Amino acid sequence: MLREPHFGEEALPEDTSSSANINILHSLWPYISPYKGMLVITVLSVLVAAGTVIALGVGLRYLVDYGFSQSNDQWLQASLVILLGTVIVMSVASFVRLYSVSWLGERVVADLRRKIFDHLLHMDTFFFEKTSLGEIQSRLTTDTILVQVVISTSLPIALRNLLIITGGVSMLLITSPSLTGVIGLLVPFILIPIVILGRRVRRYSRESQDKTAGISTRLDETFSFIRTVRAFCRETYVKTLFDDQVEKTVQTSMTRVKARSWMTSLVMVLVFGGVSTVLWWGGKAVIEGQMTAGQLSSFLFYAVAVAGSAGSLSEIHGDIQRAAGAADRIIEFLSLKSNIKLPEQPVYIDNIQGELFFNHVSFAYPSRPDHQVLDDMTLQINPGEMIALVGPSGAGKSTLFNLIMRLYDPSKGQINLDGVDLKDMYPADFRGEMGLVPQEPALFSTTIETNITFGKLDASFDEIQNAARAAYAEEFIQKLPQGYQTFVGEKGVQLSGGQRQRIAIARAILNNPKILLLDEATSALDTESERKVQAALERLMKDRTTLVIAHRLSTVQKADRIIVMDLGKVIAWGTHGELVKQPGLYQNLAKVQLVG
Repeated sequence: MLREPHFGEEALPEDTSSSANINILHSLWPYISPYKGMLVITVLSVLVAAGTVIALGVGLRYLVDYGFSQSNDQWLQASLVILLGTVIVMSVASFVRLYSVSWLGERVVADLRRKIFDHLLHMDTFFFEKTSLGEIQSRLTTDTILVQVVISTSLPIALRNLLIITGGVSMLLITSPSLTGVIGLLVPFILIPIVILGRRVRRYSRESQDKTAGISTRLDETFSFIRTVRAFCRETYVKTLFDDQVEKTVQTSMTRVKARSWMTSLVMVLVFGGVSTVLWWGGKAVIEGQMTAGQLSSFLFYAVAVAGSAGSLSEIHGDIQRAAGAADRIIEFLSLKSNIKLPEQPVYIDNIQGELFFNHVSFAYPSRPDHQVLDDMTLQINPGEMIALVGPSGAGKSTLFNLIMRLYDPSKGQINLDGVDLKDMYPADFRGEMGLVPQEPALFSTTIETNITFGKLDASFDEIQNAARAAYAEEFIQKLPQGYQTFVGEKGVQLSGGQRQRIAIARAILNNPKILLLDEATSALDTESERKVQAALERLMKDRTTLVIAHRLSTVQKADRIIVMDLGKVIAWGTHGELVKQPGLYQNLAKVQLVG
């Protein structure tokens, strides 16, 4: 069944206050501060652009009073030159503002995405088990784009409009205090709907973003498992689920759009209704000789500028609300901590020998804390020893691999490598000495060569060929049209299961690890390939600690020791010859598999 996105459901408590928005956007300052120079240019260009708007009102007054009313040709020409000069300055300032804020927005979002990606790389494995890929993609794309829009568009325009409102109101008071008082009466009627409806817009915006993440989740899961969908003829079923998710997103978005539209239209009615009232009042004042035509023209210009800026702020406020929700989600994401804690004073082993010791280890996966996968298990593995892990599904074999690589930490007990607790070492220091060949090989959507060199990035082509040859992969690679440069497709889909497995084995061989972890590494191979790869693995296992998870006993009969596990405990150990003589689980498996 496809999963519902759930990460957002455990979000931080929502605070719809204006101060919350400011605090959330203020949290982006660490990503803006490295570009203070460009920020200063942006602010200066905004100041100049806003100042030229105020200057236009003064020029308009003189143009009407001295150029038009007195029919003074010199004043008319001078006013025109001043107005044109002001417009040119305003256009240049606008160009600088648009370029600088766009540059700033692009750089901040790029840094934010790098930060998120880096943070994800260091999160523990449980995080990726409980968080859908759609959620992660939504943070990296949709949310960061919303932040970019605010930085590069909404905030600069908001600052410009605030400056115009401040300067415009000041000029209104200077021009006509009485008419300004009339406008002042309308201000509360403008602010109240912005505050009330703005809170709703932010709540609906966050819900819309969560629903959009749900679409990404549906999309990823459906096409990641398209073969399963088709095998069970569930195209109609998954389409219905996707359609439902899309419809939920539409309904949530339309609720947000409706609230934002009400806010914008109501503000426009109040603002421009007020301007009409001021025009009527000012017209009477001109007729009665209390104002000049130039003063009224200037006053109306400032009133329209202030009204337009206030109306624009109402729309921008909605954008900022949406970005506040996005920033909230991003900061929440970045505030999550990995359960794998790094040591303050790490121990470094110069030459790892490969001795492993499980000292009374107990473990339960975080998603199932009441189910003990390993129960007080003690196991000593000597350097260079080949250990086979045998047992039914759920016995804890794969969990041992997860703990050795410190993808999880034990609930109790400790795991030592060459006598040092893994918790006292940097994970990269010992993971780099481990080679993993999983049952389901992980191939990246790139070339065969790049997939093999994932085990050693600076490997020469000769080393790559030797590793492929040792894994018996070169024989099929040379038959491909582009050889080592063949594109393997999404998750290696253009290769067969056996070919993917041999590429994974070549990667491990190239890495030349001190500790080799094989999880049924030959399970996807045909009989002939299995024989060849098994021979290659035997050479690879020489002089290095090797742990092999095996369901087929034919692959582990040469192991130095076979560890039989059941219900998270070691119930027997010994060589194949010793264990087949002992009544129990291994003897029963041997009778079924080897005797038939």
